Amino acid sequence: MTELRLRLHIEGTPERVVSVASSEFIIGRLPECDLCLPFSEISRHHTRIFQNSAQEWMIEDLGSTNGTLLNQVQLQGSLPLHHNDIVQVGNAFLITYLIESSTVTHTTEVSHSPTRMTILRNAEELQRQWLQSEDTSRGETFNIQQRAISRLQYLVEIAKDLNSAESIEAIFNRVQDVVFKELKNIQRLALLVDVDANGELTLIDAATRFELPDYLNTRTHSWISRSICKQVFKEKVAIKTVDAQEDKRFEGEHSILAKGIRGALAVPLWDKNQVVGVMYADASLNLKTSDASEDEEDLSFFSTVANLVAYSVQRWLLTRKLQGEERIRQQLERYHSPSVVQQLIAVGALDHGRLKPKEAEISIIFADLVGFTAMSERMTPAQIAKLLDRFFEEMLQYVFKFGGTLDKFIGDCIMAFFGAPEPQSDHADRAVAAAVGMLRHLDRLNAAKVWPEPLEIHVAINSGKAVVGDVGSHQRVDYTVLGATVNLAARLEAICPPCECVISEDTYKRLKRPQGFYLLGERTFKGIDRPIKVYQTRHRQRSHPISQQPTAQM
Repeated sequence: MTELRLRLHIEGTPERVVSVASSEFIIGRLPECDLCLPFSEISRHHTRIFQNSAQEWMIEDLGSTNGTLLNQVQLQGSLPLHHNDIVQVGNAFLITYLIESSTVTHTTEVSHSPTRMTILRNAEELQRQWLQSEDTSRGETFNIQQRAISRLQYLVEIAKDLNSAESIEAIFNRVQDVVFKELKNIQRLALLVDVDANGELTLIDAATRFELPDYLNTRTHSWISRSICKQVFKEKVAIKTVDAQEDKRFEGEHSILAKGIRGALAVPLWDKNQVVGVMYADASLNLKTSDASEDEEDLSFFSTVANLVAYSVQRWLLTRKLQGEERIRQQLERYHSPSVVQQLIAVGALDHGRLKPKEAEISIIFADLVGFTAMSERMTPAQIAKLLDRFFEEMLQYVFKFGGTLDKFIGDCIMAFFGAPEPQSDHADRAVAAAVGMLRHLDRLNAAKVWPEPLEIHVAINSGKAVVGDVGSHQRVDYTVLGATVNLAARLEAICPPCECVISEDTYKRLKRPQGFYLLGERTFKGIDRPIKVYQTRHRQRSHPISQQPTAQM
C-alpha cells in the first residue's frame, strides 16, 4: 500500500507536510474540507484526491472557478498522481510524496538496509566511491560502470567550465545543470559559503528544477535546514536523509520540525586543507524505490561535484578578498600614509573594511589658508580648484611623512591627526614636526612664485583623548576624530597669526624638546569653561630657533 503525503507551500507561511489519511481527500475553502485553504481564489470544494480500485492515487478538479494545475497543466478529468508531482490550487502549491507504507521505519542507526532513513558518511570516503561501485550481477555491474563513465564525462566538462567561470553565479549555474540532470529526485539546490571565514554560512545562490513562484525558490529559503548544513560544515560529513522528520538524529532541531523538512542531501565543499561551504539539495526521495547502492552512488557523485565546486569557490573567495583589500587600500590611502595602510591590513585591524570607533590619545592639527575668501573673489572657480589641489598636495606630504592621518579637507583647511589608528607615543612631536615642515615648505614655494600671489597659513595643534574611527551610514562612511580635543584645536586656529603655529598647554607638555615656542598667554574659548595656556612659534621673526624635527624612527 502506498501512502501519500503533500508538502504544502503558501507564500508568507512556513512549509508543512500534510498526510492524506483516507482514500478520499478534499481540498477547498470550507472548514469541513480535509485540507482547508481559506482564500478567495479557492472554491469551496476545489480539488479531490482519491484512490481508485487499483489503489492508485488520482486527482481531479471539482469544477472550481480557477481550476487545478498538475505540473503546470490545467487538469482535465481524473489523472494519476506520481511521486514529485506539483499541484497548484489557487495560491497554494503541493508537492506529492508517494511512500510505500511497509518501508516506513523509525530507525535511528545508520544501516545498509534499503529502508534506512538517513545515510551519513565521511566526505573523504565518498570522493571516489561512485567510480568503484560493484554488484554481483554482471548486467548490473555493466550498468553501474556505464553510469559512472557518463558521470565522469560530466565531471570533466564541469571541471573545465568551473576553471573558466569568472563569477560565483556562473559557477552555480553550471553545477545546477549537472545536478538536476543526473539526480532526478532533487527539486531545489543551494550553495552556502563561509564568505568571511568565521564559520558562518552565507547563502550565495539557489535554484529550482521547476518554474515555481520566487517565494518557493530563493526568497524565504525555508526549505534549507541550517541544522543539517551546520553539521555537514563542522564535521565534514555528507548526509542524505529520506525523512528528517522521522530521524531521531535530528530530534530537537526546531528548524527541521517547524519547516517540515523531509528529504535532503548535503555535502561539504572541501579540499585537503579546509571546508569553505556546503552544497545543499531539497530532495523528494521515495522509499519505495530506494536502493542502497544507488543511494550511496548518488551521494558520492553529489559529494564529488561539491569537491570540484570547492576549488572554484576558493578561487572566487581569494579573488574577492584581493579585490576587497585593494578597494580598502584605496579608501584608506585617502586618509593614511601607505605604510600605515599596509600595517592595518597586515594585522587585521579592519572589521569588514571599517575601523571601529575607539578612544585614543591623539594630537589634532588644523592648517588653514589666510585670507582665502578674499583671494577667491579675485579668481575663477577653475583657478581656485587648481590652487587648492596644489596646496593640499604640497602640505599633505608632511602629514604622511610623520605618520599622520588625514581626517578631511574643510574648504581651504587641512584637518589631520597623529596617534591613530596605530598608537604613537610621540604624537605631539610628530604633529609639531609636520606643522613646521608645512611652514618652511610654504616659504620655499612662495619664493619660487608657484602661485600668482604668496600664500599664508596658520596652524593650530591640540592634544588629548578623542574618539577615532569610521563614522557614517551604509551609503557614506568617513574616518574621523570626534571630541572636545578636536573642538579646542579648531578654536586655537582662529587666534593663530599668519605663518605661525599655536599649540595648547596639553601639546606643549607632551613635547620631548619644546624649544621654539613661547607662552602667548591664557585664552578663553567659547564652550570651554576654563582658561587655556597657548604657546606660539616665532617662525616669521626667526629670532629663536624652531624645535628640530623628530628623529628618523618616526
